[in-house]
Amino acid sequence: MSTATATSLARPGQVLADLLPASRVRDIALVAGGAALTGLAAQIAVPVPGSPVPVTGQTFAALLVGTALGAGRGFLSLALYALAGIAGVPWFAEGASGAGMPSFGYVLGMLLAATVVGALARRGADRSPWRMAGAMLLGEAVIYAVGVPYLALSLDLSASAAIAAGLTPFLIGDVLKAALAMGALPAAWKLAGKR
Repeated sequence: MSTATATSLARPGQVLADLLPASRVRDIALVAGGAALTGLAAQIAVPVPGSPVPVTGQTFAALLVGTALGAGRGFLSLALYALAGIAGVPWFAEGASGAGMPSFGYVLGMLLAATVVGALARRGADRSPWRMAGAMLLGEAVIYAVGVPYLALSLDLSASAAIAAGLTPFLIGDVLKAALAMGALPAAWKLAGKR
């Protein structure tokens, strides 16, 4: 079945989560599950020499959550993730919690990015590989737009030092994450169309 056929089975404005039977319980489970997935993915962390920010699976999970759940549930899911982490749940990168760490700005950026990519998914960005890659790269840009200035303020870094520590080392990984999403989400729509 072609991608066009699979996506025609869904109503305009739907995201993958909308294919499940609608209920309040579904929405609560999706929001909690998205927060938990992000917390689990954050534990996949590789330290980056010279940077207080590790490479993690957290950003990829946050963007997938936003895309699969849509803007509203994606926002709530990442808000739950952030608030629980502030309250002491050790599920930020490397088992950290609290809002005092220099990388907390990336968590705030993920909350906004999940909302942005969720809105784009409602417009069909998750149904074609190239549009999905663009949505993911835009989501990553939103994360950096919040995370890098927060890092600079937290550590009293110059703009160039913050970019060198909090952006440059992660660009290749972001391209790889976008490539994964290019295949994963359009394929999920294609599988959903075969039900």
